Amino acid sequence: MNINLDTPILQIALDFINLKRAVNVAREAVAAGVDWIEAGTPLIKSEGLDSIRMLRKEFPSTTIVADMKTMDAGRVEMEAAAKAGADIAVVMGGATDATIKECISAGENYGIKIEVDLLGVVDCVSRSVDVEKWGADFIGIHTAIDEQMQGLSPFKRLHEICSKVNIPVAVAGGINSETVVDAVNAGAKIVIVGGAICKATDIKTATENLKKAISTREKITGDLFKRTSGDDIRKILERVSTANISDGSHRLKGISGINCISLEPKMIGRAVTVRTYPGDWAKPVEAIDIAEQGDVIVIDSGGVGPAVWGELATHSAIQKKLAGVVVNGAIRDSGEIRKLRFPTFARLVMPNAGEPKGFGEIGVPINISGIVINSGDWIIGDSDGLIVIPRRKAKEMANYAMDWLERENRLREEISRGKTSLGKVTELLKWTKK
Repeated sequence: MNINLDTPILQIALDFINLKRAVNVAREAVAAGVDWIEAGTPLIKSEGLDSIRMLRKEFPSTTIVADMKTMDAGRVEMEAAAKAGADIAVVMGGATDATIKECISAGENYGIKIEVDLLGVVDCVSRSVDVEKWGADFIGIHTAIDEQMQGLSPFKRLHEICSKVNIPVAVAGGINSETVVDAVNAGAKIVIVGGAICKATDIKTATENLKKAISTREKITGDLFKRTSGDDIRKILERVSTANISDGSHRLKGISGINCISLEPKMIGRAVTVRTYPGDWAKPVEAIDIAEQGDVIVIDSGGVGPAVWGELATHSAIQKKLAGVVVNGAIRDSGEIRKLRFPTFARLVMPNAGEPKGFGEIGVPINISGIVINSGDWIIGDSDGLIVIPRRKAKEMANYAMDWLERENRLREEISRGKTSLGKVTELLKWTKK
């Protein structure tokens, strides 16, 4: 197999579990200019090497990469990949020296090129130098999906390794039409893109933008397929829903029994927690002065009345440019609060308020419907309810929520285009327990 790497290669990673969906996306991507097709590990694990056979049948002249992630039985797995129709197969850099050498020998025997994926390898530079000496054809610098959700990227390692080896280096991990320029400038000869193509509603445009950015070395900005490293969590949370957050965090439970009272349900901010006695509105009002712009006041008054929040407190919160209020208890003046369009979530509405006695605390952990909330945690509210994101997990959970939004965008497009159902698009019956 002759491979021309005079210009960087754009490789699509088909990390699907449904072969039909993977092939449909590959058709659009190849038509738009994708150079190589990768049968991703999820696809191979779910559909087996038949995924390679199908891709070879559909794309007889396109380079097919089998992301086997081989850790043992190198000869057997490389032989199987080659006979299924793959041009390139992947062995993990964390495998034993013997396994990597067996893969390379098998590649020579069966006419398949070998890529060594350095995912999880601590000393990537030394491993790269070693596998090049052993005869590997490619090295892969790979930031895992779960690492991407923590805001990590492959570019620092990429630049260092490209300066140490002479064989082509592939890079994968959150590449989009902006970061692809960084990848090429760092020396990557093969750029592997997954979500930025596979989850795009317009695969043709997404592919063309990536190809253009590679050829011109000019970044093309976009709103999706980005992961926060911590500084712009709020921007991501503004785009996603509480349902996206829940789905992305293994069906995370929301706060139950507290509903939106206002006409504006979207609320995002860091919590300023208040524990007070039923009807004692002194600490809630004091918290308005303590809170900073964009914060959400979260009040626990035991889930009962009398009211600890009303129209005047809302006016004060608006003046401070707060993001909203959550009351595990009662509020009043709900009609006026609706007119003010201040995001307000409460368990109860009643006309009578209590007295400002000053009992309680600000900034302490509170527990609402079994969910512990600390000051500084993120509170997200919308028409579905309330979700709490612990401060220590905010970056990761926000990224997973964005990933889920992108997945749903693609599914929505496939349903609309095929005029079909969710069950048919996802082959639901195939993947449910019998």
